[in-house]
Amino acid sequence: MQFSGTKRKKLSLAGDQRSAHYPHSLQFYLQPPSENISLLEFENLAIERLKLLKIVENLGVSYVKGSDQYQSKLETEIRKLKFSFRESSEDEFDARRRDHISHFILRLAYCQSEDLRRWFIQQEMDLFRFRFSILPSDKVQGFLKDSHLQFETLSDEEKQLRSQDIIDSSAPLSGNKYELDAVYKVPFADALDLFRGRKVYLEHGFAFVPHQDIVSIILNDFRAKLSKALALTARSLPSVQSDERLQPLLNHLSHSYVGQDYNAQGNMGKISLDQLDSLAVKSFPLCMRQLHKALREHHHLRHGGRMQYGLFLKGIGLTLEQALQFWKLEFIKGKVDTDKFDKGYAYNIRHSYGKEGKRTDYTPFSCMKIILTNPPSQGDYHGCPFRHSDPELLKQRLQSSKISQTGINQILDYVKGTHYQLACQKFFDLTHNVEDGLFSLNHPNQYFLESQKLLTGGREVKKEPSQSEVPQTKQSVQKTANSASFPTASLDSTLEMDMEGLEGYFSE
Repeated sequence: MQFSGTKRKKLSLAGDQRSAHYPHSLQFYLQPPSENISLLEFENLAIERLKLLKIVENLGVSYVKGSDQYQSKLETEIRKLKFSFRESSEDEFDARRRDHISHFILRLAYCQSEDLRRWFIQQEMDLFRFRFSILPSDKVQGFLKDSHLQFETLSDEEKQLRSQDIIDSSAPLSGNKYELDAVYKVPFADALDLFRGRKVYLEHGFAFVPHQDIVSIILNDFRAKLSKALALTARSLPSVQSDERLQPLLNHLSHSYVGQDYNAQGNMGKISLDQLDSLAVKSFPLCMRQLHKALREHHHLRHGGRMQYGLFLKGIGLTLEQALQFWKLEFIKGKVDTDKFDKGYAYNIRHSYGKEGKRTDYTPFSCMKIILTNPPSQGDYHGCPFRHSDPELLKQRLQSSKISQTGINQILDYVKGTHYQLACQKFFDLTHNVEDGLFSLNHPNQYFLESQKLLTGGREVKKEPSQSEVPQTKQSVQKTANSASFPTASLDSTLEMDMEGLEGYFSE
């Protein structure tokens, strides 16, 4: 696959050629794309694929995989993003082409570490499982052949001969379903997962697998091939990263967040400094509670903590003047005098608000950025408590938040499974006494907004006058009072991509 800055030569096929190029709505991605595409299309396809995988992840934890609700919602979201998913008489060439190219782009971004590879493989497997589940039975053999999976199908006579043994050995399988579905004769070594679960009939070194269970064997092969491909991609990554057009984009994609940026904008000035302590207890996520507590106790945070917490405060509505006042009042309680603060720290605060340097208006860190970048070292308080804290220390913090032992165990189970955002969302549900799945958590500022919506009945945070703050003019107060309320966060809104950060890579 080659990239150009302006024009691209699109693969031009017609009629049977188009069908032959992508014969099925799913594939093993055995051959990389070979056409030329523009950098803009490269970027757009990567973002769309990432949105799709995020949806797969979110739905997988909100619903039982394979359930009617899960299938229906995933199909709806795939339709919106215009990716292939179902065999049909309609021309699906463009959708399948998007699927093919976008998969290989994200391979480049997600081959860079074990954590990234594990996440990518899991979401791709769940997407593959969904597509295979709706593949018509008369298309299965063709797909297996095109994917170089030669499983022998039992004849009707062989099926009848072994019918009772196969039905008794397999997962719940009715006689009627057995008669209608195909049964595959698979080498024993390919069916080890089914064998471990005692879900398959074995005879003379072969496993006899009903159609309903063949997906587990195909998924194992898919996982093995994709894992090997990602390892090979990682080896060749230095040559790709030498292309200055692609390196920043690939690095950004692997840590990118495809939701709302939660920049303050109209919310500026809606929070008073006197409210911070109470808001920290009621509406801050655990990562920001940790930073707030450390700052109050030690009167200092290192650079990583100041960036993470400072941008969060900016996102919930602290103005530049409030931020300067807040950090200064806290730091001078420690070992930093006024002169040192003005010379050494004030510049960085103004810089984060876009008032110094390149005038970049920085946005708050997303959960993914906090989890995957700049891990804390000794003496640091930034990062994600669910990802970076010792399990015993995390347990103590959860107990101090008055969470029940059952709730703590649920959170720790998520942590053990590396589902850190789900652990944080469970923390939200338990501390706010709400049912699971009200929203899909992707951002600390989203946590704050959703908390305030619950606690205030959907109203804005009401600003309380603060005697310690710099007085505001009547005009600015009036403007604040009339500005828009906090934006709500839902599954749809969190999947709206902020293109500004990525487009910047190609506009310089």
